[in-house]
Amino acid sequence: MASWANSGSRDLHLDLRERITPGTRGVRELLITALRDAVRSGRLATGTMLPPSRTLAADLGLARNTVAEAYAELVAEGWLASRQGAGTWVVNGGGVGTPARARGVRTTPRHNLMPGSPDVAEFPRNEWIAATRRALTNAPTEALRMGDPRGRPELREAVAEYLARVRGVRTSPESIVICAGTRHGVELLARAFRGDRPIAVEAYGLFIFRDVIASLGMTTVPIGVDNHGAVVTDLDTLDVPAALLTPAHHSPFGVALHPARRTAVVDWAQRADAYIIDDDYDGEFRYDRQPIGALQALRPDRVAYLGSASKSLSPVLRLGWMVLPPDLVDPVLRATGGDQFYVNGIDQLTMAEFIASGHYDKHIRRMRLRYRSRRDRLVEALCGFDIGIGGLNAGLNMLLRLPDGAEPEVLQRAGEAGISLQGLAIMRHPLAGPEVPRTDGLIIGFGTPAEHAFDAAVEALCAVLTASGLAR
Repeated sequence: MASWANSGSRDLHLDLRERITPGTRGVRELLITALRDAVRSGRLATGTMLPPSRTLAADLGLARNTVAEAYAELVAEGWLASRQGAGTWVVNGGGVGTPARARGVRTTPRHNLMPGSPDVAEFPRNEWIAATRRALTNAPTEALRMGDPRGRPELREAVAEYLARVRGVRTSPESIVICAGTRHGVELLARAFRGDRPIAVEAYGLFIFRDVIASLGMTTVPIGVDNHGAVVTDLDTLDVPAALLTPAHHSPFGVALHPARRTAVVDWAQRADAYIIDDDYDGEFRYDRQPIGALQALRPDRVAYLGSASKSLSPVLRLGWMVLPPDLVDPVLRATGGDQFYVNGIDQLTMAEFIASGHYDKHIRRMRLRYRSRRDRLVEALCGFDIGIGGLNAGLNMLLRLPDGAEPEVLQRAGEAGISLQGLAIMRHPLAGPEVPRTDGLIIGFGTPAEHAFDAAVEALCAVLTASGLAR
């Protein structure tokens, strides 16, 4: 019996030297043991793709059913994972003892409605490749060396022009620092503010920002949120160096900060010698009117504006930008360590070309129409349920307000149905007091699924809501 198999262009050694007649149950057990040993020893690392069962059977001189059964057994035990059309791969490489799901390996949901992601199937691959080619052709040699810690000047110039035109931001390339996404921007600003004083955040807001601030040994303090956005008068009672807000489109409630509160909060920043961190995470996506301008335009000397390509293109690009008040540029650069090594320089050149060529605007206009259609279809599908739909006609997420106490049951049913969802409870600050009412809800990422999968995901969500007794 052979003991070598070929996985694509790589050989795979399996110890099958024992004299067992092919076709008996013993050969299946022998193959299972050999694969287990290869995974346990680390010869098959986590993520390694295995040959198709037909290929491995031919290489080893075994029946295809024998290999298929061996794969199925190891999937059941947790050593391997398999999905139709994607093949079979190792998920517990280098493990010892009882198999467990490998850290970092996620089971792909049947329907993905998690918030925070665009439809990455629509990433403009051809245009991006063409922009990369043009950018590299025109780039000076020094662009391939470590340069200005603020980032490539080509991208800072393109971002300054784009934000002024689309979001009303008042800035220059000298005040822009390129970062690896909004989370990284929050981290750098928190480092710049580091001290004994906490940073103010909205009582309902993205928990990853609270976590990154906590990881620096700093604390956060919540301010209220209501139907007009952040309750900015709460800041008058606090001693904080900065307040992190989502004024254009509150996350997760989906409302815009009331005009009177916009004026009040920049006045507070001036009085308190403090700063506002304006997380403009999806400002380009407003469907019923022109997007509200960035808060930064009211007081560029007191507002640090954060934006990224995570919602417009893809989160894996790790491309973001900070528009900083002049007094914060040097402290933030010191927080970076004085080097621009967080963001791939070639991606910066590509993004600059992508914006300058007009392809970025074109892509956003196209996706704006698609997301608007999806939101309309989702609202129509949900009209027969005892839920509330909150927020502006904007963004890539939608808040569904549920009856009191319904959130845990709906999330459990969704998980059992293979639907990936996020509940509202995780967004509540642990120190939020009774003046901030607890709300049960779901944050639906209607931008996440591919277009062909969207209607099925909505249908599955409706089935879960029906099973949870929420149909009218």
